[in-house]
Amino acid sequence: MKAKILVVVGIFVLFVVYGISVNNGLVEKQESVNSAWAQVENQYQRRADLVPNLVNTVKGAADFEQETLTQVIEARSKATSVNISANDLSNPAKFKQFQQAQSQLSGALSRLLVTVERYPELKANQNFRDLQAQLEGTENRISTERMRFNEAAQRYNTSVRKFPASLIASISGFDQKEYFQAEEGSQEAPTVDFSN
Repeated sequence: MKAKILVVVGIFVLFVVYGISVNNGLVEKQESVNSAWAQVENQYQRRADLVPNLVNTVKGAADFEQETLTQVIEARSKATSVNISANDLSNPAKFKQFQQAQSQLSGALSRLLVTVERYPELKANQNFRDLQAQLEGTENRISTERMRFNEAAQRYNTSVRKFPASLIASISGFDQKEYFQAEEGSQEAPTVDFSN
């Protein structure tokens, strides 16, 4: 009788130890996702910080298109007002809202940089060229950090979904994280028209 009790207790202890091990592994992967998210936010903040300097430099050019500047300012304002915490990374609606706001700012900045091509005095301005180079570098960093975030989220999501860890994940409240996705239509090459 004692042997049976010891076997049952031993099996129970093994399940508890296994559960703790799986839970700790999920916590570790979740923290990797949170860390990767912090790096994404860092780069978006860097970009947001560069925008006012870029706008002020461009404003100095005579007759620069006010509508383009207004779009950049509004897009920056919206992008910095949509905040998402690491706890919201499992919320598809909030994640999509954040990604859309950041994409709008990217689009507005792209239009600004294309518009600048018509202003040779701006293209010759050293401050503008420096800011443009910093912005391009930041966009590359954003892309890299988004990729790293998606990789961390993929490792975490795989762990959360695998059986039997999925049982412990559901009991402990580990939800899958969202991924950054390509914008709609981004798979199509842009049309280039030099007829003007």
